[in-house]
Amino acid sequence: MTIREWIRNREIRGQATFCIADVANAFPSFSDDGIRIELARLIKGRLIMSPYRGFYVVIPPQYALKGNIPPSYYIDQLMVVLGKPYYVCLLTAAAMHGATHQRAMSTQVMTVLPRSRVSDRNRSLDWNYRSEIPSGLLYKINTETGTMLYSCPELTAVDLVQYASKVGGYQRAATVLSELCERLDIAKMKDVIPYTTMSSIRRLGFMLEFVLDEKGMSDELYTIAATKKKRVWNTLLFSNSHAKSEYCQSNRWNIDFNIDIEIDEL
Repeated sequence: MTIREWIRNREIRGQATFCIADVANAFPSFSDDGIRIELARLIKGRLIMSPYRGFYVVIPPQYALKGNIPPSYYIDQLMVVLGKPYYVCLLTAAAMHGATHQRAMSTQVMTVLPRSRVSDRNRSLDWNYRSEIPSGLLYKINTETGTMLYSCPELTAVDLVQYASKVGGYQRAATVLSELCERLDIAKMKDVIPYTTMSSIRRLGFMLEFVLDEKGMSDELYTIAATKKKRVWNTLLFSNSHAKSEYCQSNRWNIDFNIDIEIDEL
C-alpha cells in the first residue's frame, strides 16, 4: 500500500485528518525524509493540505479547486493532536452570534498558555492565549467533520474588550458589541468574571453605559462586579497608550475616558 492509498482508505472511513506520526506508524520501513517528500508531493497535487506543521487534512472535492479548507473543517481535530483545549473566539465567535458587521480575516482561536513550540503555518488561523479555558461557557456546533467549540455571547463580549488590540481596537470592539448586546444575558457575567480581569469588566461596563447607551445592562453588571471586588477602585485609563484626560468626569466605573470611541454605522 502506498501513502496515497492509505490516505484514501482513511478518507473512506471518515477520517479527514492525520498527523505525520500516524504515517510513520503505518509505514515503519519508510524513512522520515521519504515520508515528508511524499506528503509534500501530495500537497503540491492538492490532495492534502497542511494547516499546521506535522498535521494534514485530506482536501474534499468541494474544496479541491481552491486547495484551501475552512478551519471549521479541522480545528477540533487539530486541537486534539496538539493536546490543548480551545474555543473559537472574538470576531469569529461574534459573527456566529449574529454580529456580522465586522468580520475577521482569519478564524480567531483561543487556547491556553504556554504557546506551542510548533509554529503554525496557516494564516487562516489567528491564535490567542489565556491561562485557562472556561469549558462551561462554550457552545458547540456541528461541522462537516464533527464539532467545533465557540464562546458564549457573554464570554465573547468580555473577550472583545480584554483582547481589543486583536480585533482592531476599542472602536471596532464597540461596534461589534452594539450588535451583540441583544444576545447578552448580563446575569451570566458572574460566571465569566473569574476568567477575566476586573479592568476588562470595568471597561465593558463603561462602554455599555456611555458608548452603547445600555444603562440597564450596565446597572446589572455593576451590581455583579461590586459583589466580586471592592467598590473602591483606582482610576483606570481606558487606554494606557494615551495621555490622561484633563476633562474626564468622574463615573461609577472610575475610568478616565481618555480616547474617543464612536460606533460605526451598521
